[in-house]
Amino acid sequence: MSRIGKKPVAVPAGVSASIEGRVLSVKGPKGELTLPLVDDIAYEVRDSEIGVTPANDSKRARAYWGMQRTLVANLVQGVSGGFTKVLEITGVGYRAAVQGSNLRLQLGYSHDVDFAIPDGITIKTPDQTTVEISGMDKQRVGQVAAEIRRWRKPEPYKGKGVRYRGEFIFRKEGKKK
Repeated sequence: MSRIGKKPVAVPAGVSASIEGRVLSVKGPKGELTLPLVDDIAYEVRDSEIGVTPANDSKRARAYWGMQRTLVANLVQGVSGGFTKVLEITGVGYRAAVQGSNLRLQLGYSHDVDFAIPDGITIKTPDQTTVEISGMDKQRVGQVAAEIRRWRKPEPYKGKGVRYRGEFIFRKEGKKK
């Protein structure tokens, strides 16, 4: 019995949801997102909530139940409020700046790294050491943040690199004589 799946997804004011065929579409102030529906799960759109229940008693239906409810909740939150990931850049001379449709990163390499900003994602740099990534789709926001972080992961000795805000980096002690 899924504890997450039992709870219906609340639909806030200004957001509408509809099922057409095997696709759930959610429209809100930020745009529209769709989710292909799984056959083993039954979806029900009521006046102010979306219910997700297993369609049968199979193992696959029970396994997908909580995940599908979470995906539906992410759609509703994405079109109403959106998602944001914040990256922090630590290191001497490490900085970031948005230039047009590219994010220019200086991460200690002999060249600057130009990262093309994908459609549907907005990137802001309030200061040179902070990168804010926001968008409607939670998966795409996380993927873009992971791709930027991959250019220079934080190292354990001095802590230099690109990290998520709030991420703890286990620090190692240096070489001893």
